[in-house]
Amino acid sequence: MAIYESIEEFRAALGRRAPLAGLDFGDKTIGVAISDGIWSVATPRETVRRKKFGLDADRLDAIFAGAGVGGIIIGLPRNMDGSEGPRCQKTRAFARNLAARCDLPIGFWDERLSTVAAERAMLEADMSRKRRAELIDHVAASYILQGALDRLNHLDRSA
Repeated sequence: MAIYESIEEFRAALGRRAPLAGLDFGDKTIGVAISDGIWSVATPRETVRRKKFGLDADRLDAIFAGAGVGGIIIGLPRNMDGSEGPRCQKTRAFARNLAARCDLPIGFWDERLSTVAAERAMLEADMSRKRRAELIDHVAASYILQGALDRLNHLDRSA
């Protein structure tokens, strides 16, 4: 399937509503969140500890299949000025590799400050440092996915 740069192109490629996956791609982990089928709520699912791409992709495939995922949103870690650095290049390379294996449309969502927002929410919930470290990646993935869901729903209402 294809990779879409804009959320509008991604929406057009989706067609019917089905759960979406949100990924927070990092050097050591991939945070995974899954939406409901009507695109209202993103729920943190799990953190995949990265090993080799093939093993990581196998685990993601299993998650996607189990949830009936119809598309994937990957957080794009732009710099605060909107430019793209080495982390964006790594994320784009991961997306290309995933697209070669996977039959789902892939879109990007600007993830600036998603980890900060996730951390703040967990601090407000009075979570221990250890528990926050365990959850941060898939909670950040849910913030990324929720932002994309909100935009997709806005597009559908405007159409």
